Amino acid sequence: MTTETTAAPASATPAGTGLGANYWRLWASSAASNLADGVFWIAFPLLAIRLTDSPVLIAGVAVVSRLPWLIFVLIAGALADRLDRRRTMIGVSILRTVVALVIALTIVTNTDSLWLLYVTAFVLGVGETLFDTAAQSVMPSIVRRDDLSKANGRLYAVELTMNQFVGPPLGGFLAGVAIAFAFAGSALAFAFAAVALALLTGSFKPVRAETAGPRPGVVADIKEGLGYLWHHRLLRTLAIMVGTMNLASSATFAVFVLYAVSPGPMGLDEFGFGLLMTGMAIGSLFGSLVVERVERFMGRARLLTTAVILNAITVAIPGLTPNPWIVGASFAVAGVGIVMWNVVTVSLRQRIVPDALLGRLNASYRLLAWGSQPIGALLGGLLATWLGLPAVFIIAGVVVALLLFLRRIITDEAISAAEAEGDAEAARLAAATEAPIDGAPDAISTPA
Repeated sequence: MTTETTAAPASATPAGTGLGANYWRLWASSAASNLADGVFWIAFPLLAIRLTDSPVLIAGVAVVSRLPWLIFVLIAGALADRLDRRRTMIGVSILRTVVALVIALTIVTNTDSLWLLYVTAFVLGVGETLFDTAAQSVMPSIVRRDDLSKANGRLYAVELTMNQFVGPPLGGFLAGVAIAFAFAGSALAFAFAAVALALLTGSFKPVRAETAGPRPGVVADIKEGLGYLWHHRLLRTLAIMVGTMNLASSATFAVFVLYAVSPGPMGLDEFGFGLLMTGMAIGSLFGSLVVERVERFMGRARLLTTAVILNAITVAIPGLTPNPWIVGASFAVAGVGIVMWNVVTVSLRQRIVPDALLGRLNASYRLLAWGSQPIGALLGGLLATWLGLPAVFIIAGVVVALLLFLRRIITDEAISAAEAEGDAEAARLAAATEAPIDGAPDAISTPA
């Protein structure tokens, strides 16, 4: 049981006022940040294949960029429950701006190298663990609990649109002109994100209860987050499932550029590669707009099962055909399932986990969910070297399909029971600190 709780944040939005000005500032920041990430997603592998043609070394870029989710994320979670979450996100945005500019400068001066790319990818990965853990934890401080699905759905819509629909083709276009332009453009977008975050009003640092006693050390904080996840059967199972899907996806996409870009079997150029990756964004955007209705119609358990099936098919498809239209269509269908999985599971965590523990729980969850990515990327490079690229995709699809055996644990009854327990815990903690529950603050900012 956590020894901490929070007073209601001054930035939460009251009933009947919509999502509020703070939400839309966060939304604008996320739009800019994910535009830059989308450009990076294309620019990094395109820069890598200019420096080497080794599948293992190219996959190494994805390995080091995901490695912080394995070795640093728990510290990021502890910091998210100690520091002002807005200030953390601003600091990371400034760091990203500087790093992107440095990469652009090294390209222009012909001092870029594969090892420098590795260092850069690792630094950005550390920043990502800090930013994303804080960002997921800040949402309950901005909108009411009843609005979390709607707020997360709209946030995912802009994130995925910018990250996968606008960013990749823009990155491919800029890289086709001069790859340094891609990194310079990302720097501008990251700088805008920092400005938008600076406009958020209120405090976003979890407040400890006066009766909580001396704050334990970081190690104790980390153990508490891990313990909460380990003893929560539903969240633990969901984390294992998404970790497995991310392992398979990372194995696939760590080497996919070799399969897609000429002289690979698909024969695409840089711009065509960027366009291909927008297929998933098209489906994701559609999914983010309809997830509330589909959730009510299908039920959350059936929706999550469907998402697993779609993911298995998608990662396997390139191993069956190099046709870019078929591959692009499968990406679009998978995008629907991915965003629905994300909205349902993220909103669930935000509803049932106490705010003072949410950063550590999100970090512990992502240790399983995202910590598998560097392992998957490394396996993808090794399997591609030993067995060839198509085998990577087929094996990844089979691994994801095996997750269907866990669907008996993910039921609508289990989800509802977890939410009821979360509501009871929130009420108990709120009563202990004489704080109102359900995001109704003592003092609020007036929405713009």
